[in-house]
Amino acid sequence: MPVSDIRPSVLLCTLNARFSHASLGLRYLLANLPADLAAQTAIREFTIHDAPVAVVERLVAASPLIVGFGVYIWNRTETLAIVRLLRAVAPAMRIVLGGPEITHAEADDELNRLADVTMLGEADLEIAHVLGALLRGESPPQRISCAKADPACVVLPYHLYTDDDLAHRLIYVEASRGCPYTCEFCLSSLENGVRAFPLDAFLAAMQGLLDRGAKTFKFVDRTFNLSPRTSAAIMEFFLARMRPELFLHFEMVPDRLPVVLRELIAKFPPGVLQFEVGIQSFTPAVGELISRRMDRARTVDNLTWLKRQGGVHVHADLIIGLPGETLATFAESFDALWWLGPGEIQVGILKLLKGTPLVRHREPFAMVFNPAPPYDLLASRELPFATMQRLKRFAKFFEMLANSARFPRALERVIAASGKGPFQALLALSDHLWTALGRDHAIAEGRLYEAVRDYLISTLGQDPGAVDNDLAADFLDARGNPQGLLKGLPDSLRSPVESLRRAARDAKAVSAPA
Repeated sequence: MPVSDIRPSVLLCTLNARFSHASLGLRYLLANLPADLAAQTAIREFTIHDAPVAVVERLVAASPLIVGFGVYIWNRTETLAIVRLLRAVAPAMRIVLGGPEITHAEADDELNRLADVTMLGEADLEIAHVLGALLRGESPPQRISCAKADPACVVLPYHLYTDDDLAHRLIYVEASRGCPYTCEFCLSSLENGVRAFPLDAFLAAMQGLLDRGAKTFKFVDRTFNLSPRTSAAIMEFFLARMRPELFLHFEMVPDRLPVVLRELIAKFPPGVLQFEVGIQSFTPAVGELISRRMDRARTVDNLTWLKRQGGVHVHADLIIGLPGETLATFAESFDALWWLGPGEIQVGILKLLKGTPLVRHREPFAMVFNPAPPYDLLASRELPFATMQRLKRFAKFFEMLANSARFPRALERVIAASGKGPFQALLALSDHLWTALGRDHAIAEGRLYEAVRDYLISTLGQDPGAVDNDLAADFLDARGNPQGLLKGLPDSLRSPVESLRRAARDAKAVSAPA
């Protein structure tokens, strides 16, 4: 583990999306350095919210000879700003870049031009050669293509998570790399098969994390349940070591949930398991266009079983803007998924990630993408620019209202009263909120409650008393039914909230033993 009070020769850096994220990639790089080089190397993590000049000041103050950055879609813009500043104020500092945004960038990309070395692909086993050459004053090739690493040869990095990481941050782990599927919007489609880490070594590393108090494990495997035998072994491992607050997140193939996994899932206490399942679209023609295979009947059966099981939080993904998808077909997919009742529906916008085969659909479907990160779809043949803007607002409001779990009764009322399917009902609510609030972010809680209330009463003609009772119950559930002053509570809801709290207190008093 790096020692904080020495002045390292090499800093391995990245900008995470938020503080709670910890870079697994940087820890792999450090773990796979020889001891003498590792002793001269340290990890420095920042966030995309840190001012670039402040990051540069901290880096320059450390006086490293080499700075490396992991570059991703979420931090490309901020990393470029930092690299530009470093070139201006510390021109002798050597800069090494890696990550997906470099691996698939054009050779004349500005980041490539500013870097001394760019490493394309998995740098776990190659980074030592590059850093060693730079420290010796040599000039390695400016662009280095790295072969896919054999997991059996990679040193696992989990000992490099600090105690502070374990206490306050998500702990990312992976039992395998790669994906057997060929979904054209995904960088994993460029992989050729799946490479599994030796299971015994991986489980021993997980035991080490558990022994140190780790509670939250987020698996980044693209298809955790691809091999039922391996996924069952990992689930059995954690089931045998169950403890309070244990949380396991897996990305699952939605149509692959055999009996052996169902039997294990059923043994976990509620709240321990979270499954992220990529539906993306239920439209068969869209699936064919993007080379995505999914058995809809099995997917529906699996999601129905998980909903009935009740103990697993299911986070299901849909994508707006896939080639061939229309507003009507997306609505059908959304409605079908809504009625299956996952814990969350993550509505994402299609992105043209560098290097993905999705680019072949750009011309046939008149797809226009943002040239800047996150490279999101701006317009297409089926979804004009104005429609895409409307749908992006829908995705943001849906996150605020539904995925926040703050408005379950209110949204049920919106759908029931609208006489439309869930998507059209919630899209109309989104349109109303945009008109009423004039923004789709940084909305005060009280204003949001009032705007939803106004829509239910003024537009949908709902009884004010019934609406207020639903919103009050939603408010109390979201807050854990606190006592005392309720910050953010709209004036219209104070009376029904107090009434519900009194009723709850009275019911508790009646049920209490004499």
